[in-house]
Amino acid sequence: MATSDNTTFDDRETRDEQMRATIDEWVEDLTDLVDEAQASAEFQEWLDVKSRFHDYSHRNTLLIKQQCPEATKVAGYRTWQEEFDRHVQEGESAIWIWAPIITTRCPECENAPSYHGESDCEYDETPPEEWDQGLVGFKPAPVFDVSQTEGEPLPELDTETYGDGSELVDALQSAALTLDVEVQIVAESDWSHPGAKGVCSQSGGDQLPVVKAKNRANDADLATTLIHEYAHALLHFQVADDSERAKREVEAEAVAYVVGRYFGLDTRNAAFYLAAWAEDNTETITDRLQRISTTATTVIDAVNDQLGDYTT
Repeated sequence: MATSDNTTFDDRETRDEQMRATIDEWVEDLTDLVDEAQASAEFQEWLDVKSRFHDYSHRNTLLIKQQCPEATKVAGYRTWQEEFDRHVQEGESAIWIWAPIITTRCPECENAPSYHGESDCEYDETPPEEWDQGLVGFKPAPVFDVSQTEGEPLPELDTETYGDGSELVDALQSAALTLDVEVQIVAESDWSHPGAKGVCSQSGGDQLPVVKAKNRANDADLATTLIHEYAHALLHFQVADDSERAKREVEAEAVAYVVGRYFGLDTRNAAFYLAAWAEDNTETITDRLQRISTTATTVIDAVNDQLGDYTT
């Protein structure tokens, strides 16, 4: 059972121990790569641009997705011009959201001065010119997705995997049954999850997790997307705690890095994906080493069975 790093597990008796030691070493390599990625000028530029996009409320996010399902990066007309040197293309229809109205308001009834005089509120302890600013309501506001604009390109992180992954993609699809996962590779024209290369459905009951991946020319990257989503299926199926989302993404991508590397792919760019999710802290990777190692080994064994690469 050979890997790209010329690591060989010849004896079943020592295989598990050797595998764990190798994965430990690779995960340590990965944490170093993530630290380097976070310190890079490329990542800092991406982070700076990302910080300029508004974090929309759950209600506005739903409104955006209802009107423009393919939306990935959204901002107002002037924001695109002033912050990103991009311009909304002629003829584009706005996406409408609710924008907060912030103005001075009565400390008692919380109405703006123009409405306070018409209300029954008799508060007069502080004159209106000294009232604090606060939320008094909402108004419709137009925003536009990046796909509706043109101009200076936004910085993107190269998170792709490279190498020859065609045989691995086939083996991963065949291994789905062993891993108790349903798998679908979806044509790009039919892909309905903008901003994502793959998804793992969390819909309930006793159904198997369903992994979907967007088809693409880069089969090495398709392979690691499948591995990433398999990791979600094995580790996170029907886990609904949103506070753990970043840690789940770190776990899944670390598994993809290890398994892809084992099968000879260049998975170094996983560091940029992890840098974006690690929140300036790579401890999640090492803290969850056992879960990453166990899951990676499970996927490797299932794929090797399909490739006919058995240890003796």
